[in-house]
Amino acid sequence: MSLSVAPPSPSRPRPDWLPAVAALSLVGLTVWLGAWQLDRANEKLARQVAYDAATASPALDIAALPAAALPYQRVRVSGRFDNAYRVYLDNRMSHGRPGYQLIVPLLYPGGVVLVNRGWLPAGGDRATPVQAPTTAAPVTLEGLLVPAQSRYLELSRQDVAGPVWQNLSLARYRAWYRGDLPDRMLLQTSPASDGLVRDWPRPDTGVERHRGYAAQWFALATTILALYVYYGRKLRCHAPR
Repeated sequence: MSLSVAPPSPSRPRPDWLPAVAALSLVGLTVWLGAWQLDRANEKLARQVAYDAATASPALDIAALPAAALPYQRVRVSGRFDNAYRVYLDNRMSHGRPGYQLIVPLLYPGGVVLVNRGWLPAGGDRATPVQAPTTAAPVTLEGLLVPAQSRYLELSRQDVAGPVWQNLSLARYRAWYRGDLPDRMLLQTSPASDGLVRDWPRPDTGVERHRGYAAQWFALATTILALYVYYGRKLRCHAPR
């Protein structure tokens, strides 16, 4: 009894359009990523222009500002700190040293605003409760009004340990404070004898990094396109006629 072996079926040829689609998709993706990095750089430059204009302008009374005031508005406010709701943001760096930023709501006639009073260094023993100077007396402050949003990714609500928070979650703060808290914060710039450091970073930080990433993405797009053209011509030259 003889067994017949079926001849192997010919492999299905790869569509001619598949490499082109793959190459153009990668080029489109890398160009989009490069453009996105340039947009991020331009956003930070626009913030810097607003920041420079604000720091050069006279301080306005916060009570006279509209609810949707522009970012980096330089303002003045008089009121009292609500020290029962102060929060220490952990793992904030200043000149290479770890520490905290002190966030306290300030009550003024007609409203309330969160104030970032500044940075204080962390002690050697993290088990010791952090303490910053507080005052119950009326104060008059100047500073920059900015959106009250954290820069950091929050992975868990377990990041809260009493008054020490890893991030400023405005929704959680509102639920705790139970008050009409606007979406803005005052970065205090006026001096005070409290030992806190008020060295706020410029909003254009990272522009050159974004531009460098954009150049890398555009270079990768150019490389992909050049390789596709080169190998496409090479394959066409060696294709059977």
